[in-house]
Amino acid sequence: MASEVVFGQRQLKRSRYAVAAVFCVHGAVTGSFATRVPWIQDHVGISAGQLGLALALPAIGSSLLMPLAAGITHRLGARNALRVLISMWTLALTLPALAPNMLTLCAALFIYGASAGMSDVAMNALGVETENRLGRSIMSSLHGMWSAGALIGSAGGTLAAHLGGDARLHHCIAAVVLTALGLFFCQGVLDLHSTPEDEAPPRFALPPKSALIIGAIGFCAVFAEGASLDWSAVYLRDVLDTSAGAAAASTTAFTLTMAVARLAGDKVVDRFGAVRTVRAGGVLATIGGVLVVVAPNPVVAMGGFALVGLGVAVVVPLAFAAAGRTGSNPSQAIAGVATITYTSGLIAPSAIGGIANATSLVVSFGLVTVLAFGLVVGANVLRNAGARNQSPEKISPADAAAPGPRS
Repeated sequence: MASEVVFGQRQLKRSRYAVAAVFCVHGAVTGSFATRVPWIQDHVGISAGQLGLALALPAIGSSLLMPLAAGITHRLGARNALRVLISMWTLALTLPALAPNMLTLCAALFIYGASAGMSDVAMNALGVETENRLGRSIMSSLHGMWSAGALIGSAGGTLAAHLGGDARLHHCIAAVVLTALGLFFCQGVLDLHSTPEDEAPPRFALPPKSALIIGAIGFCAVFAEGASLDWSAVYLRDVLDTSAGAAAASTTAFTLTMAVARLAGDKVVDRFGAVRTVRAGGVLATIGGVLVVVAPNPVVAMGGFALVGLGVAVVVPLAFAAAGRTGSNPSQAIAGVATITYTSGLIAPSAIGGIANATSLVVSFGLVTVLAFGLVVGANVLRNAGARNQSPEKISPADAAAPGPRS
């Protein structure tokens, strides 16, 4: 079987760095897009409400089409599948800026999200498989590389916006460069193939109970992350009457905290284990949430948001790792966790806004604090993330690449 192929340490290290680079490329696409959303809104000529509706399409596209990743991996093998999917994702960057109206923008964002989800699942699956074979944690640093890529992409987008560049040209150039880089880095990942005896994965199948439990932890973390990322600047401006520049700086600080924590997280996980790491992170995030809620001034609130970012940073990588080591069907577990976290990221910003409209932003971040405490209570479900020496045969290439929920 393909999963029984033995790779040398040199190959495994090469694969680790190659997958990390692919994560960076993936994040750079997101960062490049996010910085040009105002240009796209003006170009299409839509209201803030219409833009909010359009921006829901990427998550919908991701959730609906992630199941296709397993079939693509089964047919093409892990390396070729990643080549195809990461290229689809990088090239999809060009579509939103080219849209002339609301309808075509929604279609472009649906395709953008679908390619994001499928490539995300493929690279996370290869990350989990590489981690299994190395016998030590790497998932946190892989996600840290995604954050670093997002920062690089957003920096380039900020420069292009500052220079008044047309987003269509900017995104076309970025897509070409990122596609070339993605294809280059894919050469180094593990070349896993299904054998003729391996049954093709079904298109749809319900995720196992283990995925729902692990996914609940991921849900709490991503909700706190999404709420802080999208609303921290607004919170400082509206609640604490902070200047626009200082409020924006809080978002950048939050993103940097997340990236640094993820890059350094593997050593912490290897030393203390997944459960203790997540529980300690939950404590930090809870303290951070409390500081945000009771903050008398912007400095305290910024410190609170930084603690939230530090506390939740490694939870999602560990949730993927745990899903890849649970039950007899790791594919469905990885799929379920991926979909739950995507869903959390979709609903968090709007949920915070809805609660704020009905009550206040302070109450909204009270909910974030409660969910952060959920990490402390539920950390034990990630105990499987500590099972570093599980036999690789239990995770076939197609299984490892299986994405979102199936029915």
